[in-house]
Amino acid sequence: MMTDPIADMLTRIRNAVAIERPFVDIPSSNEKVGIAQVLHREGYIWDFEVVEQKPAKVLRVNLKYGPNGERIIQEITRVSKPGRRVYKKTGDLPVVLEGMGISVVSTSQGILSNREAKAKGVGGEVLCTIW
Repeated sequence: MMTDPIADMLTRIRNAVAIERPFVDIPSSNEKVGIAQVLHREGYIWDFEVVEQKPAKVLRVNLKYGPNGERIIQEITRVSKPGRRVYKKTGDLPVVLEGMGISVVSTSQGILSNREAKAKGVGGEVLCTIW
C-alpha cells in the first residue's frame, strides 16, 4: 500500500529525468493531473495525457529537455508530507531560487504555482518545489 502518492509521482519524475527518459507513466488521480497541469503551464514538461489502461488510468508525462539534452527539471522535492502538512498564507508562499523555480500549492481554487496563487491572493498547502 502506498501512503504518499504525490511523493511517488515526484520520485518517478526525478528518476526518469536522471536517466533521460522521454516520458514517464504514473498511476493517475485528479491531484496528480493538477500537478502535471502546473508543470505544463510553467514550462517544465512538454505535455501530459491520461491513458485508459486496465486496471486503472495512467498519467503519461512527456518530459522536457534543453536543445543540448540538458535537464529542465534540476531538482524536485516534496515539502508537505502526510506526517507534517505545510500550509502558507499568500504573503508567506516560498520563492524558489529567487524566482527561478516554483512551488506547487494546493489551494481552494485548485492546484496552482506559487506565482499564480500570489496573483489570485490565495494560500494553501505547499506540495512540492521544482527548479
